[in-house]
Amino acid sequence: MLLVISLAVVVCWLQLYGLLQRNAVEEVRQEAGLLMQSAVAVRTYTLEQIKPQLDRQLAETFLPQTVPAFAATETFQELSKTYPEYGYKEATLNPTNPRDQAEPWEEKVVHAFEAPGSPDESSGIRLTGRGSSLYVARPIRIVKSACLVCHDTPQAAPPSLIRTYGSDHGFGWQLDQIIGVQLVSVPMSVPIARANKAFYSFIGVLLAVFAAMALMINWMLERFVIRPVLRIAASADQISSGKLDLQQVDESGRDEVALLARSFNRMATSLRKAMALLRTPRP
Repeated sequence: MLLVISLAVVVCWLQLYGLLQRNAVEEVRQEAGLLMQSAVAVRTYTLEQIKPQLDRQLAETFLPQTVPAFAATETFQELSKTYPEYGYKEATLNPTNPRDQAEPWEEKVVHAFEAPGSPDESSGIRLTGRGSSLYVARPIRIVKSACLVCHDTPQAAPPSLIRTYGSDHGFGWQLDQIIGVQLVSVPMSVPIARANKAFYSFIGVLLAVFAAMALMINWMLERFVIRPVLRIAASADQISSGKLDLQQVDESGRDEVALLARSFNRMATSLRKAMALLRTPRP
């Protein structure tokens, strides 16, 4: 019983732990996807509804609020004040705004999208100062020539943009070029902790159920099998030592032990009769 229970616990341990960990990762991935879509929605709203209202002012004053990437980044920076472990960045190889400069590991993600046949989205897990974090990345590709107005050459860019960010970076972009990636980072500590808690709770309940079953089975074996068999064995020992005047063992019931008891009683009765015939003087 202990061996079977131990094997069952080990199998449940391996299967359940892997399942809960995969579910936790999938939960984080879905959360990251939702945040990514939120960033896309902010970019679309800025591009279609905010920028057209402010385009006339760009000749005199550069308004970063008209830039979709700036709007999405600022929105998530407000979110990070409450949830600092969540992150969003439009990591760019040659950015206009220096804060968007890609870090070395982000540059590798950007270059991975440049390979032929690369997917439209990638993800991975990396270790940060706050623990494990899952990131989801999507390429930023120049698909509209209107984007090149500010990023083709410094001479063609709005003077207000040059006055704000200078002319040393953020230019030379080309149509259909991947210039960076949108990155959403979601912490894994909370869902992993929930998965571990659920795992240990289930294993605890499973062990308690197995322990209760073992105790119940042990009691039933002791009550209905071991004790009757021991009584039959004791009676057999007494008969083997020549004591034949014994009370019949309890043969009530319909199980195999009761069948054994009836067979033993018949054998004891037959043995007593045989011994009585042997002791009867012959004429």
